[in-house]
Amino acid sequence: MREVLTKSMARNIFYGGSLFFILIFVGLAIQSHFYVVNSSTAAAPLTESVAAGKHVWEKNACINCHTILGEGAYFAPELGNVMTRWGVADDPDMAFDTLKGWMESQPSGVEGRRQMPQFHLTDQEIRELSDFLLWTNKIRTQDWPPNDAG
Repeated sequence: MREVLTKSMARNIFYGGSLFFILIFVGLAIQSHFYVVNSSTAAAPLTESVAAGKHVWEKNACINCHTILGEGAYFAPELGNVMTRWGVADDPDMAFDTLKGWMESQPSGVEGRRQMPQFHLTDQEIRELSDFLLWTNKIRTQDWPPNDAG
């Protein structure tokens, strides 16, 4: 014998299914919020220097060439984990010196190679930018992007 789906049965399936998926969505949204607040940036407290470095990043439109944590252009290297790749993630002074040396040597003058323009940043701006890059380096990104120079 074939069972017929009545209008009330169909309505109950619709409302029950909708409620089920709304609860799943709300639960995942709450879990995501707690992950972002408590896990991903917990090791990287936001300071005024980091915020100023983000401003330097934006003012000079670094994202037009570089990616940071996978977001941006792919003309130049990823910078979300550059401090780890350079081996200076644990030393803010060494990170500053390395970034300053790199930026002051640009453009390198090697023909046929992509060149970074000279932005003529002050030492304070380079310090803030290095603090920002150190901050992004500490964000827990579940190992993305990979720490290779590629």
